[in-house]
Amino acid sequence: MQISLNPDILNKITYLTGSPEITVSLQNTPAKEPFDDRIVDFLNDVSREVMKDSRSKAYSDVITFAFWIRKGSVLRLKERFGKQDDALHMGKGIAFHIAPSNVPCNFAYSLVSGLLTGNANVVRVPSKDFPQVKILSDAFNKVLDRYEDIKPYVILTRYGRDKEINDLFSSIAEIRIVWGGNQTIAELRNSELHPRSGEITFADRYSLALIDADSYLDIEDKTRVAEDFYNDTFYSDQNACTSPRIIIWTGRKIEEAKKVFWEEEHKLVKKKYTFQAIQGVNKLTSNCLIAVAQPGIKIVDHEDNLIVRVSVPEIKEDLMNYRDNSGYFFEYDCEEISDIRSLCNNKSCQTIAYIGDKNTVTSLIQTGVRGIDRVVPIGKTMDFDLIWDGYNLPALMTRTIVMV
Repeated sequence: MQISLNPDILNKITYLTGSPEITVSLQNTPAKEPFDDRIVDFLNDVSREVMKDSRSKAYSDVITFAFWIRKGSVLRLKERFGKQDDALHMGKGIAFHIAPSNVPCNFAYSLVSGLLTGNANVVRVPSKDFPQVKILSDAFNKVLDRYEDIKPYVILTRYGRDKEINDLFSSIAEIRIVWGGNQTIAELRNSELHPRSGEITFADRYSLALIDADSYLDIEDKTRVAEDFYNDTFYSDQNACTSPRIIIWTGRKIEEAKKVFWEEEHKLVKKKYTFQAIQGVNKLTSNCLIAVAQPGIKIVDHEDNLIVRVSVPEIKEDLMNYRDNSGYFFEYDCEEISDIRSLCNNKSCQTIAYIGDKNTVTSLIQTGVRGIDRVVPIGKTMDFDLIWDGYNLPALMTRTIVMV
């Protein structure tokens, strides 16, 4: 049974791709098999369109996305996530995506996850006018003109916090994907889904970096490390859940490594980062709050406040409640990996970025901590994958039809 869509509500929406007419017919759009050949070719053409757009060169996240959706890259994903049993797999149907407001390209990754799993997609892009959103939506539109049959599968929308619109899209969705954090998740859960529909939520998270001092000092190209750390943190103003907020130092030469690491990072930040006065005020406020809450902390002296380092003598469960962004880092000298268990035994703990031996974390994970969904090298925290936040997206966004 189809649900009638109120045209007055549809006309309140700004469409970056698609239209009210395409949206009305969305319930007649058939689900596809995962990694459909036509979808793979479509994404490859979008990649080419993005790469030849002169605007793309200014945004490394746009270039990274374009590389991720190339045919070769997608076929490697197919090898990992393609058919692995005798069942028939199909997309669930209509996927309704809410993208976060602070990560420009996240909407595109979410969209592609829906496309590769065989779904028709309605995506609410960030309300902020990011140039990256414009570049990517332009590319999608250009390629869609050559793929008329794919148009119902790619509907990019922009609208404010509007329950009527959320109600409408939720009512027809077989799967809802919410990236906006705790407040947005609570808001969307006021919009009912069909009893057979599912939901994937990406809540507020925090991440950390684990650096073995001796391994770091052995690295020849420390400028490259600084670039990688910059991309993980300053590129998104530390607003991404994947951005490390605390540096856990291990090894024998911690003080020597800190000196070199932060000198290299400061040179780069001073050269590349746009710093605003309000960010300095916020960091000062955060310093005062953490100083009152946790005795024994030390604000590390520095020539400016582009980078603010807060040395903590111990890890307390509420430490990350005082985190800030825009170059605000806690630091902890760790003797035993078990010292940070309380930090990781929290559902909000997402990613550990590392320099050194990644297996250092294994014993900690095997104690049964509630957090840690990703362990990746520094520089790779924002690299998207179809397993994210512990969710296997191809499994959750498809139906499995058993044929005996």
